[in-house]
Amino acid sequence: MSPSATPPSPPAPSATQCHAIAPAVVLRGPRAWSEALEPIGRLCRRPLLLGRSAATAALRAELLADLRAAGLEPIAAELRFDCCEEDLQALAAMARAAGCDGVIASGGGKVLDAGKLLAHRLQLRCITVPTSAATCAGWTALANIYSPEGAFQGDVGLASCPDLLVFDHTLVRQAPERTLASGIADAMAKWYEASVSSGSSRDGLVQQAVQQARVLRDQLLLEGLEALADPGGEAWIRVAEASALTAGLIGGIGGARCRTVAAHAVHNGLTQLQASHGALHGEKVGFGILVQLRLEEVLGGNQLAAQARRQLLPFFQSLKLPVTLAELGLASASLQELQQACSFACRPGSDLHHLPFAVDPADLLAALVSTCAAIPTASPHS
Repeated sequence: MSPSATPPSPPAPSATQCHAIAPAVVLRGPRAWSEALEPIGRLCRRPLLLGRSAATAALRAELLADLRAAGLEPIAAELRFDCCEEDLQALAAMARAAGCDGVIASGGGKVLDAGKLLAHRLQLRCITVPTSAATCAGWTALANIYSPEGAFQGDVGLASCPDLLVFDHTLVRQAPERTLASGIADAMAKWYEASVSSGSSRDGLVQQAVQQARVLRDQLLLEGLEALADPGGEAWIRVAEASALTAGLIGGIGGARCRTVAAHAVHNGLTQLQASHGALHGEKVGFGILVQLRLEEVLGGNQLAAQARRQLLPFFQSLKLPVTLAELGLASASLQELQQACSFACRPGSDLHHLPFAVDPADLLAALVSTCAAIPTASPHS
């Protein structure tokens, strides 16, 4: 487990906290999309169907045809970049001109984030249709903003979770195996980060969210490999839904006190380097977990972090997740480039500073290059 940390002062007992916990409706199963057409029709009549990837273009064409067959008047649109202001402004103008009354975002995390943020800004109904289990973006009331070049810039809290989340097993099963491995890593970060950022919170919802994150981690450790070996099987369903749905629920229940910490800060820093853009979100986050544990071990002096790293490293390797800078595509990165990434990850206000000790860019750089240093291997179930 991740070492405990001294928490920030808890909120005053009388302080009101707002939680956007879950989508209004979640449909999940092998026929979820076809069964979603009727409730989509009750939410909107002229939705903007947003996608991006060329790999899922044929799938989106089928969704578009299904919407039309259901009597709706969808407008097809595509992101040019990641979820960035340039795209969002163009899409907003398009949606207004077409008289759209809803947004259906179908794709990976950046498409889902863009769809949620667009719907939030235009005050439209929001439907998310993940095409992989690589992130929990289809669930959450949060969107990450990137530059057109793919560098993380910040995140935006939304008023609510989507009106409808459609998690169709048949659609998701078509995604490459790599996306589920990435989703497993991203979901596991919930435990390693929330257990640090929440500390010894006395808030009951926070305590429950952290313990749910621990159960989530254990399930992924136990069933992750089986899920990848048998797409569509029972373990695959449990792991895919854990990664794409349960991880989002934990964030909703825990709220601001179950925050991201160094694992996501490392992701954010690495996105500043063009060479890392071939790695998926969860792949960078998974590497960030190892880096966070290395920081806790070296700077925090806690051997529980070293034990956790011994546990995770062989498990991540068995999932074919990157565990070194070279495997993230950064073998040729210069010292200056790595320093740039570390400086961004350590900037004021970064989630990295939720760690219970100070970390500067030099500390982070040392952890980046040593996180996969030789350590005794351990069973992933130990």
